[in-house]
Amino acid sequence: MGPESLNGYSYGHLGQKAPQAIDVHEIFVRKNRLRVLLSYVGTITLLASIYCSVMAKEHLCVSSIWSILVGILVAKCLEYKPVKKESVVIMPAFGVQLETHFWSGRIDRRFVPIGKILKPVLNECVTPVTCYWSLALILRDEDELMLVFMKLQPPVKLLIPVWKALCAASECEDLSSSIDSQLT
Repeated sequence: MGPESLNGYSYGHLGQKAPQAIDVHEIFVRKNRLRVLLSYVGTITLLASIYCSVMAKEHLCVSSIWSILVGILVAKCLEYKPVKKESVVIMPAFGVQLETHFWSGRIDRRFVPIGKILKPVLNECVTPVTCYWSLALILRDEDELMLVFMKLQPPVKLLIPVWKALCAASECEDLSSSIDSQLT
């Protein structure tokens, strides 16, 4: 499968040629320079409004509390995520390596042995503000799910090929065909 783009994310797949070969799935974030600049401006504005409110030598009044709350809201809306891409490296004989690549060059890696994976699942996450999909691994002898894409919230269309590959590697393909028909 070639590169696919959707909602500021790009999907890349370095396919496997043989059944026991390494399979790499990557989801990239397109860097938006305007958003980075606005995020810094929003943070500086928030800090300046807090500084002015504290240094005014008067008690905090309703207008200063509102300005701080509006500043927090603006800074949160313009928050810049420093993640460049997240990768899933599937090694059928060994396990799955989850990588988070940051724009600074730092890479966080987590490894899950293939025998510890019970099943990969697609979750629909609903919050008061938004709704998004996540891909997680149900692990043996663990109480919590392990999110595959920890920092990103890519669209479900980009998560499905990764989910199918994880199902094939963890040998739970019987579920993937029935659930796939419901998602598409």
